[in-house]
Amino acid sequence: PGSMVLCLSPSWVTRVPSATSPGAWSLLVSRGVSFEVGGHSTLDAFDPPRHANYVTGTLVAGDPEGGWVGEVARDLDCPTGCSVPLAHRLEDTLLARWVLAARAGLPVPPTLAFVPGAAGHLPAQLVAPGVRLVRLEDPQGHEELVQEEVGTFLGGSAMEPYSQVVVRPAGWRWRGTGARSTHGKAEVAAVARALVAQLQGLREEDSVLLEALVPTARLPAPPPRSPAPRLPMALRICTLVCRSWGNRPQLCQVACAVGRAEYPVGHGASLPQGLDSSLQLWGVVAPEQRQALATRLQVAAEAAANALWAAEAELSAQERGGTRARTDLLGVDFLLACVDDTLELVALSANGQRCLEMCLLAEDMGRAVGQPPGDLPVLLAEALLHQAQRHLVEGKDILLIGAGGISKGFVWEAARDYGLRIHLVESDPSHFAAELVQTFMPYDSREHRRDEEHAERVSELLRARGLRPHACLSYWDDCVVLAALLCQRLGLRGCPPAAVRVAKQKSRTHQHLQRCRRGRPPPSAFAVPCRRLQSHGDVERAAAAVPFPAVAKLEFGAGGVGVRLVADAEQCHQHAARLWRDLRDDADHPGIGLGWGNAMLLMEYVPGTEHDVDLVVFEGRLMGAWVSDNGPTRVPTFLETAACLPSCLPADRQAQLVRAAFQSCLACGLRDGVFNVELKLGPGGPRLLEINPRMGGFYLRDWIQEVYGADLLLAAVLVALGVPPVLPARPAPRTHLAGVMCLGSEHGAALGDGGALGTLRELQGRGLVRLNRLFEETAGDGEYEEPWLSVACGGATREEARLRLLGLCQALGIDSPRYPVEHFLSHFK
Repeated sequence: PGSMVLCLSPSWVTRVPSATSPGAWSLLVSRGVSFEVGGHSTLDAFDPPRHANYVTGTLVAGDPEGGWVGEVARDLDCPTGCSVPLAHRLEDTLLARWVLAARAGLPVPPTLAFVPGAAGHLPAQLVAPGVRLVRLEDPQGHEELVQEEVGTFLGGSAMEPYSQVVVRPAGWRWRGTGARSTHGKAEVAAVARALVAQLQGLREEDSVLLEALVPTARLPAPPPRSPAPRLPMALRICTLVCRSWGNRPQLCQVACAVGRAEYPVGHGASLPQGLDSSLQLWGVVAPEQRQALATRLQVAAEAAANALWAAEAELSAQERGGTRARTDLLGVDFLLACVDDTLELVALSANGQRCLEMCLLAEDMGRAVGQPPGDLPVLLAEALLHQAQRHLVEGKDILLIGAGGISKGFVWEAARDYGLRIHLVESDPSHFAAELVQTFMPYDSREHRRDEEHAERVSELLRARGLRPHACLSYWDDCVVLAALLCQRLGLRGCPPAAVRVAKQKSRTHQHLQRCRRGRPPPSAFAVPCRRLQSHGDVERAAAAVPFPAVAKLEFGAGGVGVRLVADAEQCHQHAARLWRDLRDDADHPGIGLGWGNAMLLMEYVPGTEHDVDLVVFEGRLMGAWVSDNGPTRVPTFLETAACLPSCLPADRQAQLVRAAFQSCLACGLRDGVFNVELKLGPGGPRLLEINPRMGGFYLRDWIQEVYGADLLLAAVLVALGVPPVLPARPAPRTHLAGVMCLGSEHGAALGDGGALGTLRELQGRGLVRLNRLFEETAGDGEYEEPWLSVACGGATREEARLRLLGLCQALGIDSPRYPVEHFLSHFK
């Protein structure tokens, strides 16, 4: 609501020269229909006019200029989901079929195409399986050539399974005209005459196709209810695909059309019906077989979209209709054929609007019989708004506090992808990120007990350089309070420093929540008894309040360093003595919070499984949440061993974790940002371990983007800019990931240079594993070691991902009696 505007007249918009892109135009909207929750719409006037951040529309079929929408959408400076040149390419059956066959590897009907020699819109070497191109250099006297090509084509091996062919003109002008003729394969002379007739008056952008009439597969059908003869029928499958998060294709909906087999079934020839019922009608009785076909269809449709988009990306700006023009929504048509006694999906063509119209009609028909609203409008709105939000962040100046290590390397690539201008404040003057950002400001802020002073000094640095950032944030655990103080000083959106301080200090988090007793249940229900330890005297007092066994860990710690299960007060004394001796300041172990001191806490041990909940919160509203599972740790330490996403938990148990994490954040005052919350889940429900008032670390951002498409980094930037992020309302996982942590002490020899690490990198390059390098070298040793590398495998199911990972770890020596990977993955069965 409020984000999308419908324009019904060219007089409602104005094109003005772009202030940011020379030669392009900005679109200003002065009137439009806006929409509200509940289905209400309003005709609004905008004064001043609203600046369009994304434009798409319905082009007039058959109009060379696409109607007024085509003119309005030409050469804009914002992402444009349609253009006349791209629509013409998409509606050209020959071009689309070449891309589908040559680049997506999809079977297409055997096709013989005749084109004028001057057809410059086609590749010079149009070579694709099942498609033969003949260029007619001389517009006259080609009857003999046509006769020869037709005879060769009809007598070739590709045509052996088929008995009929279709002759028709192709190109954007001919879509939907019905100008075609059907012939028997043996009628060579008649086919040649039909082709010659169609070639008369052929334009440069046209072609004439001779293609096999591929019949729909005929499967054993249930006995008919009537003795009347059953006529042969044809099935056309329309798929609608949108450009979703991460520019990845997403199948939105499928609609089927049924017609007589002797004539190709076109769009609008019949009322649409669902894929599952259509397959049942055709005799595919087994549910698992129908599901397998639906999965194959999704893979094929999304591969087709990827190939079509890749071909578009190779065009010049003029050929696309503007620098920012692209096709974000397209349809791909398939037939269900039978090849060598197996069912095969044969790709027919692509289109810009016809599959959309079919799918919307199917949605509308479903409502008429009481079906709940489908996901199609939600998926389309989310995809288009995501493109608009990417445009909103372009060119924004982001003040980033703390660069982190190699594990945060994705930030610099993402910043370049989103067009962000990063101004980095970093304690290490020789950090590798210095060459990757707009502005590098070395400033030593490692002593975080002086963050108020640091905030003043950094503000002076900004004033001296004349920098006025649009947003300020940090994803590095040590720097979150400093970032909050800077937001406060600079008047930028962010959480109050007091709230971040409460979340950053673990004992304060729990003690604060224990006082929050309003709500059902109140946030105090998620807190765990704990006490702060600064001396050995504190250990005795804590032992009287916290039951054993208990967990002793650093108050401001990160990465699981120094966390230990203690059975009694004596073990707690021993652990505290070692830790206070070995870890005194940041130089002893950088990046784990020692810039805040080395105070500890003792907290009650919570049984159950461990989980991460990553939240996106805007103005106190939950915008998105993702639950991941951790495997059993190597007690008595709590260093992470394994993880999986999506969670293995049923939906109601995941909902418990999300609600506990969200309520805990709100109770601490965290109302704007991306947060990572660690919890345990036992029979009595969730219990909080700690809140990290920043984006989740290690592999979490990468995994969530791979599985769900949503980018936590982009969400954090949008929230910091004051824009509510658009995230999947009903996220469906694209894959399942299972991963294991590798340690230098356990795996350094096996994975070191010249070892299995090279194999892992090769497998990553082939898309078979996901590697997340957490440190350049192994970090720490013995009791204070941190994970060095995350290795993950994907699969269509959790079990497939788990078994792939287990086999990989056994083959590469990651699994061992000292490091039993099968045990670490046991929670994910």
